[in-house]
Amino acid sequence: MYTNVKVEMARRDMTLSMISEITKIPLQRLSAKLSGKRKLTFEEAVQIKNALGVDMTLDELFAKKAV
Repeated sequence: MYTNVKVEMARRDMTLSMISEITKIPLQRLSAKLSGKRKLTFEEAVQIKNALGVDMTLDELFAKKAV
């Protein structure tokens, strides 16, 4: 999983189910994308960023290592 996404989810006490519901990305697909099993599209990355409500750039949020 993208470390910063995981950290921001924990800070906001959000689950994958909650993000799935907000973004309308099916839970199974969202899980596969955030675990790296499927490619994440730009549009999905923006939806996830908006669901989390973070001020980070997409590059920071989806970095492979924590920033």
